[in-house]
Amino acid sequence: MSTDTQSKIDQLLSRGVTEIIDKDNLLKKLKSGKELRIKLGIDPTSPHIHLGRSIPLLKLRDFQDLGHKIILLVGDFTGLIGDTSDKDSERPMLSKETIKDNLKTYIDQAGKILDMSKVEVVYNSTWLSKLNYFDICEQADLFSINQFISRENISKRLDEGKRVSLRELMYPLMQGYDSVELKADVELGGTDQKFNLLAGRDLQRHYKQEPQDILMGPIIEGLDGRKMSSSYGNGVNLMDTANDMFGKIMSLNDEFIIKYFTLLTRIDLGTIAKYENDLKNGINPRDIKILLGKEMVRMYRTAEEADKAEQYFINTFTKKEIPDDIAELTPTDYNIVNILIESKFVESKAEAKRVIEQGGVKVNGEVVSSLDVNVDKDSVIQKGKMGFVKVK
Repeated sequence: MSTDTQSKIDQLLSRGVTEIIDKDNLLKKLKSGKELRIKLGIDPTSPHIHLGRSIPLLKLRDFQDLGHKIILLVGDFTGLIGDTSDKDSERPMLSKETIKDNLKTYIDQAGKILDMSKVEVVYNSTWLSKLNYFDICEQADLFSINQFISRENISKRLDEGKRVSLRELMYPLMQGYDSVELKADVELGGTDQKFNLLAGRDLQRHYKQEPQDILMGPIIEGLDGRKMSSSYGNGVNLMDTANDMFGKIMSLNDEFIIKYFTLLTRIDLGTIAKYENDLKNGINPRDIKILLGKEMVRMYRTAEEADKAEQYFINTFTKKEIPDDIAELTPTDYNIVNILIESKFVESKAEAKRVIEQGGVKVNGEVVSSLDVNVDKDSVIQKGKMGFVKVK
């Protein structure tokens, strides 16, 4: 094995990794040179893939660069049911129409990280929709209610008297059975999914397969310090415009700068260590954050757009100028909510409501506090620090 390959394996098993089950076995497989089947499942519960989800996608790319078979599982069936691994309340079932709408750009978004020409994309409705009651009962017999309710978030909900549905007990079975169907050698996921990932090992043993190894990554904080989540609206999305992405990164709490560099980029670790040392020695965090913002835009857009986004930020935030190239919009309706949607600043009325309630919308420099505001022609609408549009 070449020194370069060994170095890649070492980083694969350490950077952005919280726990590996079974590490010794996985290392042996990697050194054998055998092509492994690497599985990652993503439920399309939102139309956006945010940077939190890029952590396992980047790890998939690391495996891909070592020549392994990448399987991107789109949970069009599990997405209907809902995984509550990271939730403190019951997750509602989604409709097939919602899942279908959310799926429209998922593969394109994943393609910003992976070489999709070498990825096997599968949909778990293909097999999960065909299981019968006997199949499900056979799988369920491997697990006890005690195992399920001993999970921290489930036991907490029960202690608080919150409802835990029987449906939620089914999700680990479904995710686990996905690994059986795919004959996965390795599954990636967050630490919050440990129970589900281990269920895959149990089900593979039941179906006479070698149990998959598991590689778990950390959960990353969003812009407000809570876990990055589409439902919280605190994320940076892969499909954000260059200006929005850069502006969001610049609003990041300083304490997360190095964590973002380490988990969300593939900047050399030695360079990141230098940035960390600079911060400890009193350099303005804004200077390092600019480098982070430019790297994120470069990764998902282009280097040229990264330079332009930096200048846009300097002009609109530091110099407090309205950009010269501000977009113009002639809306169908001059209500502020409609304008936010038609300008693509938000995806829905619910998101518009949230942004307005958080004080994130201005009309001609004045903060909007009501959903009922009607905007005059020639007004300048600002969403966040970086989004501008002029109403005609």
